[in-house]
Amino acid sequence: MSLSRPIAIYYEQPRWFLPLFAELDRRGTPYVKLNATEHAYAIEDHPEQKYSLVVNRMSPSAWNREHGDCIFYTLGFLDHLKQRGVRVINGLTAFRNELSKAAQLSLLDELGLPYPKARVIHRASQAVAATEGLRWPVVVKPNIGGSGAGVKRFDTPEALTAAADAGELAFGLDATALVQEFIPARGGHIVRVEVLNGKFLYAIKVHITGETFDLCPADICRTADGATLDASLAACPLEAPKAGLRIESYEPPAEVIADVERIMAASGIELGGIEYIVDGRDGDDRDGQRLYYDINALSNFVSDGLHLVGFDPFVKLADWLEAEASRVESEAN
Repeated sequence: MSLSRPIAIYYEQPRWFLPLFAELDRRGTPYVKLNATEHAYAIEDHPEQKYSLVVNRMSPSAWNREHGDCIFYTLGFLDHLKQRGVRVINGLTAFRNELSKAAQLSLLDELGLPYPKARVIHRASQAVAATEGLRWPVVVKPNIGGSGAGVKRFDTPEALTAAADAGELAFGLDATALVQEFIPARGGHIVRVEVLNGKFLYAIKVHITGETFDLCPADICRTADGATLDASLAACPLEAPKAGLRIESYEPPAEVIADVERIMAASGIELGGIEYIVDGRDGDDRDGQRLYYDINALSNFVSDGLHLVGFDPFVKLADWLEAEASRVESEAN
């Protein structure tokens, strides 16, 4: 493809984006890799003269890989790009929304969409009192999360009190946490809906065990019927397969697609995924309400997408990046 300036891919976890890099290489698309762990910039830099656009693929779970310093650094870099007028996919607004689970729930509340009831705290001593008005069990999760890191479930006030007293609650980089109702999954699964250019791309059901909060779709390598996906196409092959986790393609209701696209537009997220859960296992006394609970600006896509959802998401992503870069350059000329 002919571009006068390359596409810049800004990232922290390289394994997740090997399929994207491979697709861009296959096409001969000009691009550069900006590894956040090594990145630096000068204030007088003019990135708008170097890149056709920048794709922000920074992960909030970087702190779990000893790269937490990159998270707040990235906020400054994205602000610099915004000041310079650079076209950024998943820019400053999107990244700020991804970094705060509390902000995500506030956004859902503002949009009038259902979500698990939660309280926001900044000290362990507040945890037990924060459960007033919540249904048990509860989970305590860091405000800056990612891949389920630091999330713990508590079934009783006594267990939560003991954990708080022992300093076992994870508050993360911003010393903020959520105390939130634990939602049992009706049918034993959650749904993740992916968007590209702010529009519905595909959805999957993730069949869960209840034993983990890390549901990264890219490193689940079994389908719902037990077939093994091609692990060589996994974005996170070193962690695959996740024991007991299975995925299948799913067509969500039209109202879900509309909700997801509205959430993403309000979040400033053009490329990412939203997860929801239906409250209550079959046959119990929960209320069966659909609840949106996680907004992700970083989407790794699934392993072996061609087999699972009928197409390769990375091909569609590369198509869009090329078209968007061409549009930006055309408007600048």
